[in-house]
Amino acid sequence: MSERRAKAKRIFTILEEQNPRPVTELNFETPWQLLVATVLSAQSTDKQVNKVTSLLFDKYPHPAQLAALMPEELAAEIKSIGLFRTKSKHLVASAKALLERHGGEVPADLPSLLALPGVGQKTANVILANAFGIPALAVDTHVFRVANRLGLVKAKTPTATEQQLTSLIARELWTDAHHWLILHGRYICHARNPHCTHCSLSEHCDYFHRQENRKGR
Repeated sequence: MSERRAKAKRIFTILEEQNPRPVTELNFETPWQLLVATVLSAQSTDKQVNKVTSLLFDKYPHPAQLAALMPEELAAEIKSIGLFRTKSKHLVASAKALLERHGGEVPADLPSLLALPGVGQKTANVILANAFGIPALAVDTHVFRVANRLGLVKAKTPTATEQQLTSLIARELWTDAHHWLILHGRYICHARNPHCTHCSLSEHCDYFHRQENRKGR
């Protein structure tokens, strides 16, 4: 673990030099808006979500407005987003749950967030970190892929990835580490055809060294 921790320190030092203050690319102003945007972002791009929410947030600035809708009504407004029917059901149900349980406010604790329809561990961690400044390390497909490729973790699930990363990284860096890994996955370490030759982390990357060794055979 000490060797992996030293490796993590080298990697995150490089990423911090490139992007000292990483932030989410989802547009939001309130915890409620971030909840909506994060639920919508599953299997969609932040760019597309921002297009949809730029109109959605004006019409439904508070859970009360969204709770008054039928899921079908919301679905018609977010149909450019993947899984829009399921997401519309979850968002309307979550809006109602916030009104009933939390006075219309998004809670700032993990168990309460996880009890909301459509809010899983990743979404809850994104809200805690970005809306409330509570250290959390959300694992999406990018974080999962990059962390495993680099060799920071050896995990088969997002849950195991989160557990290994949080044991490896100082708590105060959890949120930044999430952003650094997700942005690296989004722009450099693609699922297909990663830009290894343009990657500042190649020297420290298990995946890169495996690919190089195969070429040398």
